[in-house]
Amino acid sequence: MPNTSNRAASPLAPDWLAVPADLNALHQPLWAQGVDRNDDGELAIDGIPVSELQRQYGTPLFVMSENDFRARARAFSDAFNNAFADICGGVDVYYAGKSFLCTSVVRWVEEEGLRLDTASGGELAVAARAGIPGADVALHGNNKSDAEIHRALDMKLGRIVVDSLDELQRVAKIAEGRGEQAKVMLRLTPGVHAHTHEFIATAHEDQKFGLSMAEDTTEQAGLSAAEEAVAAASSYPGIDLLGLHCHIGSQIFEPEGFAVAAEKLLRFLAAMQEKYSIVMPELDLGGGYGIAYTPVDTPRPAAEIAQAMAAVVRSTCADLGITSPRISIEPGRAIVGSTTFTLYEVGTLKTVRVDAAAAGAAETAGTGAENVTYPRRYVSVDGGMSDNARPVLYDADYSAILASRTSAAAPELSRVVGKHCESGDIVVRDVYLPEDVAAGDLLAVPGTGAYCWALSSNYNYLARPGVVAVRDGSARLIVRGETEEDLLNRDMGV
Repeated sequence: MPNTSNRAASPLAPDWLAVPADLNALHQPLWAQGVDRNDDGELAIDGIPVSELQRQYGTPLFVMSENDFRARARAFSDAFNNAFADICGGVDVYYAGKSFLCTSVVRWVEEEGLRLDTASGGELAVAARAGIPGADVALHGNNKSDAEIHRALDMKLGRIVVDSLDELQRVAKIAEGRGEQAKVMLRLTPGVHAHTHEFIATAHEDQKFGLSMAEDTTEQAGLSAAEEAVAAASSYPGIDLLGLHCHIGSQIFEPEGFAVAAEKLLRFLAAMQEKYSIVMPELDLGGGYGIAYTPVDTPRPAAEIAQAMAAVVRSTCADLGITSPRISIEPGRAIVGSTTFTLYEVGTLKTVRVDAAAAGAAETAGTGAENVTYPRRYVSVDGGMSDNARPVLYDADYSAILASRTSAAAPELSRVVGKHCESGDIVVRDVYLPEDVAAGDLLAVPGTGAYCWALSSNYNYLARPGVVAVRDGSARLIVRGETEEDLLNRDMGV
């Protein structure tokens, strides 16, 4: 196999994208355990070649490693329980179901000793069908309906995370009307800047989530919305105030933001305890831990994040002279994201000439080469933004490899695009693929376990793909792919 690492990178490629030394290699940590090339050079998972998966289930197809999911769930549970054992006896790990949820996943979560975080009545319905105890389930959301609140109380949820003063009043009224108490946590915005995309940073003030910790934001001068909520919650007969919650964003690699948020909430908790004589026994520090989508991403191991957060909680509680509340966290993407790759079949290909200066290639500026053009190849696949909306929503970067075979061909800068009637329908913005990629080849895009199927749509009336779980050499559908009949059954015009 030729070594291509010395080939010149295309001026159209972003700075971070290097020409790979081996186009056939699988770069970790992009891939789940059990994914490798077989003796024929074909990508396989637990020994099952992707061509066999395509034959049985078609493409596009989400291919998930159940063993990898379980291992990542255990890793978070073990790492955080070990780090916090001497502080609060361990940690409650809630899997963030919004990242990807189905009944099989709920059962894996429960079997691995985790709890479940939901964000809607529909996600609660999945939890109920899977049979997980309500005490192990949380409900999030900034605009819960009365029906969702009633369902949460019917299921006897372990916690309802309240997002505003209006919602606190609504939950209190419904619970009191039923002669019950709702177990509530208050979601606060600690004002911590998370280094992530604007749309997935959730701890700053100017966004829809949470109760502000800044003063003079309410009619009660000098009180923050967060403090007003604590005072109100302690006075409502229908509320059992468990504690505080925060979530600073998503796809975050550095632990410092989590540590700052933990310190701010602990200090607020101590102040509320002193001022109102309220002991809140729980503190949820949210999730948002990043994963690798491209070879340059460097996610932190769960143990490293856990130790950093534990050190801050330990020292802050000692400084404040308080007993640490029970800590909980909410990893979603960090558990499921890397467990899955999406399998596509290549269709049409075309190469265009692009003016490097117009495309923003910095090395052409002032060199007299501004009018030079360079090739960019478009590789179309049989899915796209209907099965992965993250590139168009968040400018998310992904990687891809030729999965159906190996190739000795030279690398060519490519853009993997979908089949939708949108110019922004991009699956992988920039990737080096072999020059001989052709129609009928299979491509695999790793890291698609989180927020891909969950955000999928029927745009252009494409049926949403199925999800196959593979374990110990056996594959099974855990979510059936849609058919055209499924789509037409909802059309009431005939």
